[in-house]
Amino acid sequence: MLIHKEQKQPSNKSAPQPRLLYLNKEDIARVGGDTSDLYVNAITDVLCLHTQKQFVQPLKPYLRTEGKEGHIADRIIAMPAYIGGEYPVSGIKWIGSKHDNPTLRGLERASGLIILNDPSTNYPIAVLEASLINSMRTAAVSVVAAKHLAKKGFKTVAIIGCGLIARKQVQSMLEQFPQITSIYLYDLYPAAAIKLAEDMKELFPHVSFIIENSAEKSVRQGEVIIPCTVTDQPYIQYDWLQKGAFISNISIMDVQKEVFLKADKVIVDDWEQANREKKVIHQLVLEGKFSKEQLYAELGEIVIGEKVGRENDEEIIILNPMGMAIEDIACAYAIYQRAVNMQIGTTLSLY
Repeated sequence: MLIHKEQKQPSNKSAPQPRLLYLNKEDIARVGGDTSDLYVNAITDVLCLHTQKQFVQPLKPYLRTEGKEGHIADRIIAMPAYIGGEYPVSGIKWIGSKHDNPTLRGLERASGLIILNDPSTNYPIAVLEASLINSMRTAAVSVVAAKHLAKKGFKTVAIIGCGLIARKQVQSMLEQFPQITSIYLYDLYPAAAIKLAEDMKELFPHVSFIIENSAEKSVRQGEVIIPCTVTDQPYIQYDWLQKGAFISNISIMDVQKEVFLKADKVIVDDWEQANREKKVIHQLVLEGKFSKEQLYAELGEIVIGEKVGRENDEEIIILNPMGMAIEDIACAYAIYQRAVNMQIGTTLSLY
């Protein structure tokens, strides 16, 4: 291409070289990313922004290489988002999962990366290890929801499935709700429940950890119930639930259809995210048994005060949080800001 002599090409001699900050799991823990306060604050703020529509969040695609024959937890998910507000940021979480990683390979079930971008340039500014953030932000959603949807002063929690996600749920609930006296645990592999109980007892010696021999026995004891499994077959029945129970259905497929139809309030994090991928709510919609009009609220509407949460101690309430990219990006950005202030992490040149 010919350029006329009077035309000048832009000079980049004085332009700063693009750099980004890499934070591994240890870095994230060092800035407070292994305890719940940071995540609870970030989730609370971003749920408010969600209700105020100050975000962009495309529906997340699922990459499955084994088609319909594969396990429901065997996939890689791309989760892009933009968050507005006072401190805007863009980013994406790329997280992969294999249900048999722990048993066959001695690895955590899921691992991934979060990339943060500066919306003013769209240049990347940070790359963070995702599994710790993913597990802690999932726990923070249960915490924030429990503040509004569980009975005041609840004392018992039932946990089904005792892997990494369960560990962070227990940790976060006990850090945020000191009145809890008993955690009821069940896992298909009793050794997992025993290990979780032993580890948590060291951190929270005032709490009783009771290992049950069935999911039903555990669920029946819980004022708050948090299933943390990779099942693709719903099993939690409505008549297992005590009056006033709150279910944070984070693993999505554990609760039978009748629970959604009989519960006093059904809440999701985001309706468009929840009504897809043939999950239980989507199945009910396709069957003509549930609709957006029957939904009580999105969680952010309750957090911001547009809708009332729990109204009495008899209500049975279920939250069905699909998990939103804005939650991951908000938590990762809070960690990034702390890391910059504390000068933690590895700076990498983009070029």
